[in-house]
Amino acid sequence: MATGKKAASDAGKQLRDPKSTKRQKEVAASDLAQRNSATSSKPKKK
Repeated sequence: MATGKKAASDAGKQLRDPKSTKRQKEVAASDLAQRNSATSSKPKKK
């Protein structure tokens, strides 16, 4: 399942937060990777 907009936004905040642990950043990066693959696989409109 693709990551939604809110979850992707929260993941971005986690990546920018200097207090986030390495594990939190890994999970956030994984969420964003799923978000990117979900949007890039859609066919382009003409």
